[in-house]
Amino acid sequence: MTAPLQVLAVASEIFPLVKTGGLADVVGALPAALAAEGVLVRTLIPGYPAVMDRIAIGETVKEYPALHGGAARIIQTSAAGLELFVLDAPHLFARHGNPYVGPNGKDWPDNAQRFAALSFAAADLAGGAVRGYRPHVLHAHDWQAGLAPAFLHYRGGERPASVMTVHNLAFQGAFPAELLGAVGLPPKSFTMDGVEYYGKIGYLKAGLALADHITTVSPTYAREIRTSEHGMGLDGLLRLRAAQVSGILNGIDLQVWDPLTDESLPARFDAKRITKRTVNKLALQSRLGLAEDPEALVLGVVSRLTWQKGLDLLVSAMPMLAAQGAQLAVLGSGDAPLEASFTAAAAADPTRIAVQIGYDESLAHLIQAGADAILVPSRFEPCGLTQLCAMRYGALPVVARVGGLADTVVDANEMALASKAGTGIVFSPVTLDALELAIERTAALWRDRSTWRAVQKRGMATDVSWTRPAAQYAALYRTLVSSRAP
Repeated sequence: MTAPLQVLAVASEIFPLVKTGGLADVVGALPAALAAEGVLVRTLIPGYPAVMDRIAIGETVKEYPALHGGAARIIQTSAAGLELFVLDAPHLFARHGNPYVGPNGKDWPDNAQRFAALSFAAADLAGGAVRGYRPHVLHAHDWQAGLAPAFLHYRGGERPASVMTVHNLAFQGAFPAELLGAVGLPPKSFTMDGVEYYGKIGYLKAGLALADHITTVSPTYAREIRTSEHGMGLDGLLRLRAAQVSGILNGIDLQVWDPLTDESLPARFDAKRITKRTVNKLALQSRLGLAEDPEALVLGVVSRLTWQKGLDLLVSAMPMLAAQGAQLAVLGSGDAPLEASFTAAAAADPTRIAVQIGYDESLAHLIQAGADAILVPSRFEPCGLTQLCAMRYGALPVVARVGGLADTVVDANEMALASKAGTGIVFSPVTLDALELAIERTAALWRDRSTWRAVQKRGMATDVSWTRPAAQYAALYRTLVSSRAP
């Protein structure tokens, strides 16, 4: 029997222990999916209070008398079915609330040190710091882990292959150059080919420059980030490394997102019992104070409320929603002006527009199961998980033709309907006019209930699991490992 491939993943969050967005979902779901491919994943995460409260009793496998201002240790443990290394550094991570932002709404002032410590520990583990554990691959996720490939590179000697995954290029982690020594990087690293990025230390840039391979979370986004429009200042580097850039679509955890077993729902259902969605729709309307009308088109939003997500356009499209007789259910948080705009719209028309600021996992599931369509008008979207959950739960995704949205939703235009291929509504460009036309198309399709039901069921039949992505990751790992073999 072939020995399993060992992968050390490193990330700043992991579902269900700590989550601020889709990164946690991906990092939490991949290990189980990869196990089916003969790949064993152990994930290094920070020891936030939410993590320390959940982990089983573990073994201290590495101690640091002084790591960026205090003693720290690495614990080998498990929780929620996940095999973990936890960097227990109370002076860096023993802070309640958002992992990245303090109570004043601003980034923690020592984020450079906090996530340099996480990356250093990852490189240490990958380099064999723990007896009996030497992974074949180090897989770093997003800027918070971006220095891990850099530390691995500059320490020299034998090392595993490395992969850097970009979940959102907009978040890059750039810090003052004078912190170079303080975060543990050698002077020689501060070059264009190293960690230097427009005169600062670029954490994500470091990973993109020094990892053996770069992945993004959809093929279209992998192409988009090599353009000046979507490259966020890193397109030149990404074009230079184009041969080492690939896109692998995300999936969703079908056990977490299963409408037939979901305990968050008053009525569980599948494609054969799809009419039960009406019970969830009425429950959603009741919970949010919307008019309880099974015939009203309910549009849902589960998202960060930001410019990236195109939700300023949705605020401007409110008159179009009213003209179509639609209701709107919004769950999310983000930019204060957008939060205020949505809250004001709901206050002005509470039986048609409902907004809950913040995040509620059970409400997110109810919106997916009770809304008729889910709006995702993003200006750019590396992959998106909301539209995958929508299809799984029988809500039609209404999405912009960008990134992973373009890769996952088939537009239900006339030819697609004739060939029985459409799974949602896709629009372009990302403008108010185009969004309003997409909402108009959605309302027209809703009035043709038999066609709507056919599109709905095709979405539910779409494979949104991790099966294919996991096989692609496993193949990538093995290619990288074999290429490093003597």
